[in-house]
Formats: sequence, structure tokens, C-alpha cells
Amino acid sequence: MTRLVRAHIIVSGLVQGVFYRATMQEVARSLGVTGWVRNLPDGRVEAVAEGDEEAVKKLIEWAWRGPPMARVENVEVKWEDYRGEFRDFYIRW
Repeated sequence: MTRLVRAHIIVSGLVQGVFYRATMQEVARSLGVTGWVRNLPDGRVEAVAEGDEEAVKKLIEWAWRGPPMARVENVEVKWEDYRGEFRDFYIRW
């Protein structure tokens, strides 16, 4: 049985200006994960991801690497109750 989960993710390091959001969107969509990603004013990236537990965990695993030009220092994950509120994974501005 599939377990649906929601993760609130904060990524720090060199993660802005390196295609982090666009690449996370591609990876999330390929995994069937829904939610959003955005830049924060302090240089970090924030995301909310919902979907199958294994798929969300794979996205978090990817978040530690990021795209080639990124230099990820930390990934904070807060697990929340699944809400099923998204139809796609998009970039928030």
C-alpha cells in the first residue's frame, strides 16, 4: 500500500542562481511528486513536496546534491500531514 506524505524542505548553501528550482521541478515531476519550490530572500530555497513516501524521499535525496553548479550545505526536512492540495510541481515567485 502506498503511503502519502508531505515534506516541508529548506535548502541552504549556494542554491540560488544555479538552476536549483528548475531542476527540482523536473526531478519532482519525473518522480510524480507535487508541490512547489521558491527562493527565499536570505539565499535559501524552500519547497513543499507531496506524494508517495518513497518518491518524496528520493526528491529529498536529490536535494542534498542539487544541480551541478549548486553547493548544498544543509537540507532541513519537516514532515507534515499529507493534504493532497497540488496537481503539479511548480515554481513559486
